Amino acid sequence: MMAPLKVEDYLSELLSVTPVLPTQVLPLAEALGRVCARDYQARFPVPPFTNSAMDGFAVRFEDLTSFPLTLQVAGEVAAGASGDLECGPGQAIRIMTGAPLPKGADTVVPVELTDQPAGAAPLPQQVVINEPVKPQANVRRQGENVQVGGPVFPAGQVLSATALSALASVGFGELEVFARPRVAVISTGDELVAAGEPLGPGQIPDSNSVLLRGLLQAAGYEVEVLRTSSDTPDDFAQLLASVADDGFDVAITTGGVSAGAYDVVKAVTAQQGFSFHKVAMQPGKPQGFGQLSGRDRKCLMLALPGNPVSVFVSFHTFVVPILGAMQGIPVERLTSLGARGRSATFPESFKSPAGRRQFVPVRFDNADASVVERTHTLGSGSHLVASLPLAEGLAIIPEEWKQVEAGVSVPVLDLRLPWF
Repeated sequence: MMAPLKVEDYLSELLSVTPVLPTQVLPLAEALGRVCARDYQARFPVPPFTNSAMDGFAVRFEDLTSFPLTLQVAGEVAAGASGDLECGPGQAIRIMTGAPLPKGADTVVPVELTDQPAGAAPLPQQVVINEPVKPQANVRRQGENVQVGGPVFPAGQVLSATALSALASVGFGELEVFARPRVAVISTGDELVAAGEPLGPGQIPDSNSVLLRGLLQAAGYEVEVLRTSSDTPDDFAQLLASVADDGFDVAITTGGVSAGAYDVVKAVTAQQGFSFHKVAMQPGKPQGFGQLSGRDRKCLMLALPGNPVSVFVSFHTFVVPILGAMQGIPVERLTSLGARGRSATFPESFKSPAGRRQFVPVRFDNADASVVERTHTLGSGSHLVASLPLAEGLAIIPEEWKQVEAGVSVPVLDLRLPWF
């Protein structure tokens, strides 16, 4: 009998067969949350020209010899103006924030340090400078943020609103990103009844498809729930045959991967070369994966166990990294806790069954994020559905531990978005 695979070994197997999806070019406004497909460098400097950081008066620092000091006002320049004015000896030019610095000027005196009122006012003939400022004060130099060709955003990172803003500021209106996977959630089993429908003898609500669809939609993925007409191998095989041709990149099933006589998922997919393993984790021990082949494309299918907490843990442990790999996230960030990982402690001690890595649903302490509490005090069992609604993370208890001591740090996988 083969020993169960370690979690990281099974994940490595999955990632080794995961394709990277093609790239596409999207307008900047549609690229939020997508993974950048190439490195971007600045097309022009930021700021693109030397400008004022404050409302005030542009002057020559060498003229600021004593205070109070009266200078002649030679004009004004507003944001968006050409900046053709020139500041000569003994002169000042009224300037607005973001306006180009006039020729000859090298310093901006804030309006608050003059005898002039802030805000809209007629252009004065003279201005009195009441206090000294430092040389080049309140001036933003061309390119001080980034020079032409300077790095702005790397491939393999998720495009946030701030990233899009930075890319817009250096001249980009569209971006090359990785395609986002289309996901099929396949619901099987005669015992499953759509949520809200009355239950017959031996029937249960189909909560797993609700869970998976919700997790995927919340993260911005296109997802469709597919159902078989009956729990027979022929019906299930017919459904699988259409999944790849229908344009799905990932298919997820729940249940049917253990040793039950009616486990249709394993019975059908084993004939198609799927791999099934016992993974040394709790919950989520039985796992499987393989490729569904269409006429001209393939679809990666993950067969998860059927208990809801097992589905939840398996999704975050295996499905999320697969989605990331398909979108060009570097593998080294997916085979470790990466940006989603943190260390935390429990306020109380509790027992942990040795031999399998335990994934315990937890929530973070509002007052101290380095402290977590279990969302269900009975542990990490696959049947403990009540542990899910409040779960913000999964505490990962090493397989050799028999006891988790209060105050001892454990790794925690943060489940909150964004995942990458």
